[in-house]
Amino acid sequence: MGVAGPFPGSAGTPHGPVMDRDEVDRALARLGAEHEAVETSLLALQDHAGRRLLEGAELTGVTKERWAAAEQSITLLWSYFDAYTAALTDLRELRARRRWSSREDLVELTERLRGRSVTVAGPAAHLAPSLTGPARLAEQFTLEELVARMNELYAAALDMVVAADAVWSALPARIDLLSAELQRTRSLAHSVGVRPGEHTAGDDLEGITHELSALRAQVVSDPLAFWRPTPGSSAPGGGRPDTDRYDRAARALEDVRREIEAVLRVRQDSEERLLRLRDLLSRADRTLTEARSARGEVLAKIAASEVPAVSGPPTALQERLATAAEYRRHSRWHRLSPLLESLEREAEDELHRARESLTAVTAPLAVRAELRGRLDAYKAKVARHGMAEDPLLIERYDVARRMLWSAPCDLRAAEQAVLRYQQAAAEVLVPRQGGAVPEDRRGES
Repeated sequence: MGVAGPFPGSAGTPHGPVMDRDEVDRALARLGAEHEAVETSLLALQDHAGRRLLEGAELTGVTKERWAAAEQSITLLWSYFDAYTAALTDLRELRARRRWSSREDLVELTERLRGRSVTVAGPAAHLAPSLTGPARLAEQFTLEELVARMNELYAAALDMVVAADAVWSALPARIDLLSAELQRTRSLAHSVGVRPGEHTAGDDLEGITHELSALRAQVVSDPLAFWRPTPGSSAPGGGRPDTDRYDRAARALEDVRREIEAVLRVRQDSEERLLRLRDLLSRADRTLTEARSARGEVLAKIAASEVPAVSGPPTALQERLATAAEYRRHSRWHRLSPLLESLEREAEDELHRARESLTAVTAPLAVRAELRGRLDAYKAKVARHGMAEDPLLIERYDVARRMLWSAPCDLRAAEQAVLRYQQAAAEVLVPRQGGAVPEDRRGES
């Protein structure tokens, strides 16, 4: 959201020289572009996934307090926007009365464009007193002041929404993964007799279980308690999720896991190694299965792309693993030891190859996602500068978007289409960023 620029004029009103017809028309055009930019920003905020999650969540603590204030700010934003829309509509109607506006019309238009001509009255004036000053029944603004106020409220609301969404996107999933690892470790501990009350590692596992459960509940209900803003950052959502508690739990679980492994090495070294081998081969098999599934998806969605073939499951290693288990059952340790050593090396290599295969197969999808993000980022930048309606930009954006959202997608052609759109956007935006057109001053933070 931007701030409307000053409106130059010629002579004679309390707010400066009276504007001529051309100046009025240019000012109205700038206000129209500003109106579109503000509306786009508000609709994007309304549609933001983080805002929808906040509306449906049972919040507590600082998040509950800040979301209550943010909801008021968003309501006030729409009230200001309605007032801005009404003022712009009135100005356009006044200008449209006559093709050649009279001196009196020009004086009135100049006063409305430059003076405190917008009044926001009623309940909206009482919302968010900390942001808008003391509560009043009505507030009066110039058009420029009104846009500045909307920018202030929008930035505060967006910062809160983006921060909450970032925490929810990062921490719960990581906690769930760590909880799954915790359950595997608990099962392993139980299998070797490591239980709460009988072994310190068992007590530690209980403590970690309670901590992860409490941590997840707090993150879900109060995400802003786990947000650390970046000092000096003016960008919405400038900061990072606070993972200190999660990191401590992860380190504690890793310590317990090492201790249990030491017990396993003492009590049943060979069994532990066989279990690890089975896990490695299972993960390699699952990764290869995922790679084969992804390959079919890539071939269906991406054209003119060389997708490497995916090898089959490591059946030979599975057969040798069965032989190793047979050696252990019959206590053939002299044969089992060298076989386990070679199997461990080969299983690690197999998992590494499977992961590399998955990465190679899904690379075209990652390229397509990057191109989509780049295209939408440039479109948003163009919209912020009021050039979203440029015919050439619209044409090139539509061409690139059709390529990127079609199946199969020709990545080479799509990349060229995105580059053409970027070049056109750069050519349009360079003179505006150089100061030739003053109405949009948002810039890049």
